[in-house]
Amino acid sequence: MSACPDKTPLLQGLIDGELDAVNAAACEAHLKTCDACNAEYLRLLALRDELSTPGVRHRAPDTLRAGIEAMIAAEDAPSAGAARAPRVRYAAAGAFGTLLAASLAAVLVVPQVAESGVERQLVASHVRSLLANHLTDVATSNQHVVRPWFNGKVDIAPPVPELAPQGFPLVGGRLDYIGGRVVPAIVYKRRLHTVNLFVWPAEGRLLNETRSVRRDGYSLAEWTQGGLRFAAVSDIEPAELQQFKAAFTANSTN
Repeated sequence: MSACPDKTPLLQGLIDGELDAVNAAACEAHLKTCDACNAEYLRLLALRDELSTPGVRHRAPDTLRAGIEAMIAAEDAPSAGAARAPRVRYAAAGAFGTLLAASLAAVLVVPQVAESGVERQLVASHVRSLLANHLTDVATSNQHVVRPWFNGKVDIAPPVPELAPQGFPLVGGRLDYIGGRVVPAIVYKRRLHTVNLFVWPAEGRLLNETRSVRRDGYSLAEWTQGGLRFAAVSDIEPAELQQFKAAFTANSTN
């Protein structure tokens, strides 16, 4: 599903605030009716947010630079006979060891950076849904309308239980963009607060894995169930978000 060719150049301008009022209004109206362009717009927003966050670009340690420079200097220096060869080998070995250590460090750091990047996307998508007047694509409290609405738009069928008796009434659903894919976002309320629940395939994560974090003043509760990964985001207290998670898992079936 590709974005409309004539609208694609406008999406970046809309994101950067470079369109005039008429074109911006026309582009925003088009996004409400075109799932392909809306998905591309969300992808570009997520990419911009990811590139602007600290920690995405890895800076090589100074010891790596020093080791490589020492190796180059040893290679370029005039030969001092057989006695110099061991020192050259030692310098090369030291630089290689430093490079190997840096590589191993990168392997250990990348998953953590990727995970925190997803968390940043979740919070950014939650905030964006509140600021951009795009909380729902389908606005209804009827679970039998929201779940079928996702059919054909995403490759999963997320559970959509009605949780009004537990204090979390269903508001509707929309499409969002998390972790490089279009995902369902199911929207609930908690008094005057909004709970965005994002759903996508678990893809090898541990069965029934649960984690809870606090980022930028927002609570995140993540868990896996039935082969799916769920991430709930809200500005309610973490204890209340755990109540939502418990109510959702107890009342949902895939």
